[in-house]
Amino acid sequence: MGHHSPAALRLVAGHTPESTLEAFVSRAIADPGVVGLILSGSQVHEDMSTAYSDYDVHVVVQDSVTSPLSALDGFRSAHLDLVVMTLDEFRRRGLPGDSHGWYHYAYVHAKVLFDRLDGTISELLTAKRTPTPAEARTAVDGYLDAYVNQAYRSLKSHRDGRAEQAHLDAAESIPYALEAIFALHQRVRPYNKFLQWELERHPLGDGEWSAGQLLPTIRRILSDGAPDTQRSLFTSIERAARDAGHDQVLDSWGDSLDLLRRQTLTPPRGTA
Repeated sequence: MGHHSPAALRLVAGHTPESTLEAFVSRAIADPGVVGLILSGSQVHEDMSTAYSDYDVHVVVQDSVTSPLSALDGFRSAHLDLVVMTLDEFRRRGLPGDSHGWYHYAYVHAKVLFDRLDGTISELLTAKRTPTPAEARTAVDGYLDAYVNQAYRSLKSHRDGRAEQAHLDAAESIPYALEAIFALHQRVRPYNKFLQWELERHPLGDGEWSAGQLLPTIRRILSDGAPDTQRSLFTSIERAARDAGHDQVLDSWGDSLDLLRRQTLTPPRGTA
């Protein structure tokens, strides 16, 4: 739970997760310094909560008002997981450039429990659900380059007979690949826990990006890093990236991309 005062802990006491949430929301709404409450996590993903799921609540407080709930930032129990921030912090939270960028997906399907500001909290939350075209384009450029770099390292190691190193680099390429794929669709990459849920409930499209094709490809790469599977994924990503106008990132790799494209390896010059 971290270091929290007894008084603060009494604010989140309850016999069940539901009663704890109800008590906390009532207490928070009664605090004039609280301007917004947002529910996130498994509870806002249909059929994803279990008997072990808690309630993830993000609390937004006024910038210039001290609230006793601020002491609960980072509170975690079997019933409740709290994030407390000021309104100014919430405006930036999870967006590109924010030091808490990993929160971005937490807001994609989040629900407003309380909005004291006549819709402002809801508007800010809505803006976090989908990257702007400019944000998505910047994300694709960065993650695409990182993905190519990692896949290239892996396939170089395969070429040079270093299977273990190749496998590790192949595994490390997957997070970058997923970031690039979702950004290409102007979407936020889900947490791994929700990847299958996202692809099935909110598909990126048919074919190579469907849950039935993309997930097995990822599993195979994570399992053994086989070059053919890596090249298959790269071919799909390269096609989508070029269709979306990201040629400059790819072309900056020059002839190095041949290693990611070709289906059979040729021996270096002078070794035949």
